[in-house]
Amino acid sequence: MAGSGEALRALLRAANALLQQRRYRAALAVLKGFRNGAVYGAKIRAPHALVMTFLFKNGSLREKLKLIAQATYTHSRNLAYFVFIYKGLMALQSRLLGEKNPFHSFLSACIGGWLVFGENNPINSQIIMYLLSRILFGLSQLAVKKGCIPQPKQDPFPLVAALVWGTVLWLFEYHRETLQPSLQSSMTYLYDDSDVWHDISDFLIYNKRTDSK
Repeated sequence: MAGSGEALRALLRAANALLQQRRYRAALAVLKGFRNGAVYGAKIRAPHALVMTFLFKNGSLREKLKLIAQATYTHSRNLAYFVFIYKGLMALQSRLLGEKNPFHSFLSACIGGWLVFGENNPINSQIIMYLLSRILFGLSQLAVKKGCIPQPKQDPFPLVAALVWGTVLWLFEYHRETLQPSLQSSMTYLYDDSDVWHDISDFLIYNKRTDSK
C-alpha cells in the first residue's frame, strides 16, 4: 500500500514537472482547452436540458433522463472538439508563421465551426443562434467604435427590444414553423396554453388537465 502511494506521488511530481515545460505549452494548452470545452458544455447544457425536458417532453422518466444525457453529451463533445481544433490550428499557424494576426483566429474558428457545428441539429442550432445574437450586438458596438456609424444620441435598446418582441410574436402567430422547436414549445406554453382551461385545477395549479374528466 505504501509502495503504491509513493508511486502515485512520483507520478504526480513527473506530471507537474511536465506541465512546467515551456516547449510543451502550446500542446498542453490545446489539451486543457479540450477539457474546458467538455466541462463547460456539460455545465451549460445539463440544467437547460433538465428543465426543458421535464417541462415540454412526454415519456417515461427513463426516456427523459436519456434525452438529457444525450443532449448534455452532444453539447459537451462538440464544444470540446471545437476548442481543440481552434487552439490546435492557432498553435500550428503561430509555429509556421511566427506571428499572430486577426485572420488566424477567423480562419481557425471557421474551420472548427464547419467541422464540428456544420450539422444542422437542435443542439448546434441553439448554439449558433446564441452566438449570432451576440455577434450582431458586438458588431454594432464595433461599428460605433470604429466610426462607421454615428454614436446614438439615445440608448437604442428600447427600440431593439420592441422590434425583437414584435417580430418574434408575428412569426409565432403566423409563421411559427420558421421558429426553432424549443422556442415554439416555450411560446406555445405562454400564449396558446393560457387560452385553455376547464376548472381551477388547470387554470391555476396545472397547465393542462391530468385526468379524463
